[in-house]
Amino acid sequence: MSPTLSVLASSTTIDTVGTPWLWGATIAVVLALLVFDFALTRRPHEVSMREALGWTVFYIALPIAFGFLLWFHNGGTPAMEFFTGYLLEKSLSVDNLFIFMLLLSAFAVPKALAQRVLLYGIAGALVLRGIFIALGAAALATLDWAFLLFGLILLVTAVKLLSDALSGHEQDVDVSNMKSVRLLRRFWPVTDDYRGTKMVVTEPDPDRPNVLRRALTPLALVVAAVMATDLVFAVDSVPAVYGVTGDPFLVFATNAFALLGLRALYFVLHAALSRLVHLAYGLAAILAFIGVKLVLHWAHGIWSGVPQIPTAASLLVIVVVLATVTLSSLRATRGQQAAVADAELP
Repeated sequence: MSPTLSVLASSTTIDTVGTPWLWGATIAVVLALLVFDFALTRRPHEVSMREALGWTVFYIALPIAFGFLLWFHNGGTPAMEFFTGYLLEKSLSVDNLFIFMLLLSAFAVPKALAQRVLLYGIAGALVLRGIFIALGAAALATLDWAFLLFGLILLVTAVKLLSDALSGHEQDVDVSNMKSVRLLRRFWPVTDDYRGTKMVVTEPDPDRPNVLRRALTPLALVVAAVMATDLVFAVDSVPAVYGVTGDPFLVFATNAFALLGLRALYFVLHAALSRLVHLAYGLAAILAFIGVKLVLHWAHGIWSGVPQIPTAASLLVIVVVLATVTLSSLRATRGQQAAVADAELP
């Protein structure tokens, strides 16, 4: 091992918490929750606020219990890293919900099918994050400059987010230009309407009524679009949490717990998402902060005099930034909310 990597390994938790039984138990729980969610959404229905709140509370209580379990068995350091990484991933996932909301609207997804689409997106995201986490762990173990690379990725992302926010650029989704959608339409016919939870159906060919054909439904297109966006999200998300902890198990756990609650959180925050007008500024600040932390971590391995940012400071920064942008967003849109309420009065 090179001298640089030796210093990095000594200052970062690397696969000390994730014992084989803990990896197995965590993956089993994640898979069981996914299977249960798929069974729960087998019969499409419109999600009520009460149902969404109940599941949101459950998926928040679950990582909190997991974090305290880590604290009891492994001490405060890995538990602090987990809570910080989880909060970071959860804040980034709220931004992801904006894109999901735009996609569901662009594809005119029926409300009863919305949670099914989100669930497919979550499952796809977990697989992609798992791949990226493994690649990230391999890079950190073999490449001295991996921390620098991850830090630069986050800094570039932060600059782009800030630039879009300052220019007033609104996120939009052009379904017709999405590569995943264009690829599917090129090779398979697509039905004009949704067919429940089915993504592939067999029906008569309009040009040859006596011949049956296999066709995709719009549900297949929107699921493909959501999974394509998952790939983009993973590029930013995984390096960000590696800025908090170098333990691949904790990186996986923070991603898994943050993603599992997205389905319910979407319906809780659906109305509030449009009011979080300053969220992009907050996420840009957080990503820039984590990016600087990674660069300093890399530099510390070369020049021991370079300071490092402790995990507790990272947690404090994330909490303060999220609280600030949430309060400022709600205050900025307070007049807009009052105007909408007045317009709805008879």
